[in-house]
Amino acid sequence: MNFDYSEEQQLLAASIRRLVEKQYDFETRKAIVRSDAGVSDPTWRSLADLGLLALPLPADAGGFDGGAVDLMSAMEAFGEALLVEPYLATIGLAAQAIRRGGEPAQRAAWLPRIATGELRMAFAHAERDARYDLAHVGARARRVGGGYVLDGAKSVVLHASCADAIVVSARSAGADTDRDGISLFVVDSSNPGIGLTSYPTLDEMRAADLTLNGVEVTDDARIGEEGAALPLIEEAVDFATALICAEAVGAMHYAVDATLEYLKTRKQFGVAIGSFQALQHRMVDMVISSEQARSMASLACTAVDTEKDVSRRKRMVSAAKVRIADACRHIAQESVQLHGGMGMTDEMKISHTFRRLTAIAQQFGDADHHLERFASVA
Repeated sequence: MNFDYSEEQQLLAASIRRLVEKQYDFETRKAIVRSDAGVSDPTWRSLADLGLLALPLPADAGGFDGGAVDLMSAMEAFGEALLVEPYLATIGLAAQAIRRGGEPAQRAAWLPRIATGELRMAFAHAERDARYDLAHVGARARRVGGGYVLDGAKSVVLHASCADAIVVSARSAGADTDRDGISLFVVDSSNPGIGLTSYPTLDEMRAADLTLNGVEVTDDARIGEEGAALPLIEEAVDFATALICAEAVGAMHYAVDATLEYLKTRKQFGVAIGSFQALQHRMVDMVISSEQARSMASLACTAVDTEKDVSRRKRMVSAAKVRIADACRHIAQESVQLHGGMGMTDEMKISHTFRRLTAIAQQFGDADHHLERFASVA
């Protein structure tokens, strides 16, 4: 397999890096993180102008029919810059659910507005007791007249506070852990039945705990067939998992480069500490982990784009996530240790990279979860 990026992917990544240098340097990012919104409207418009919001959307919605492989170089650039914008929540999760499971009218209503940057979305599925079990849904959807009433709660909904609409999972039949009976609904975030408690996460993203108290939606808000949304949820989450694997590679690349530069310039006993053989060996191990992670991210992105066999797709994504999670832990910890105590200070970008890599290792399932899924899928 050729792991080199195409000319178009390299040009896209270069455009993002120019954008970062111009309006998203580390100091600007810190100001965005400290702001009330925690995101940047000008940056979102710039991402739309670059075509990044339209890239993985269908042509009939103003997109370019791209996939995860087409987004790999972009996600790597996001990882290097530690972008905190709602790209994953909007493009990697909510838009994918609508693209893959929505009716033509739903796709026409939502996707073109996402492509132009007019609309940001969130994906509310995780619940307090579910951990990584995507089939565990306790929120309920009761059919009433020509629609549904949603009640329940969702946890750690990424970028819900800045979302204009939210894709919400709720159960219309069965027990909380049954695979059947789950439906997806697109809900306007201004619905009076929605309550949000927003907070910053470990990696300085924004998330919210969401309550659903008599949220009324019409029939046309449901995505796909009633009670049959779990395969669609799994497909969207696998797509998002592949994207964060690519993002992790970018963050690892920054961590490796920053650590190597530090070892070359930091002196002890009159010489650069990079001349010490023990530290050279640790640096080589970091580079190897980073390159292995890049190969596995390519595998995951290829799988979610091309693999028609659901079991094989799950195994390939889980295999990649296991390796990525291990590499995140290894490189994050080594980079901080090799920087010494200053590596944990807020003033240094490496400490923020450490947080993002730590979060990615847990997001959508840690190594133990994906090892179990890899072994259990036939």
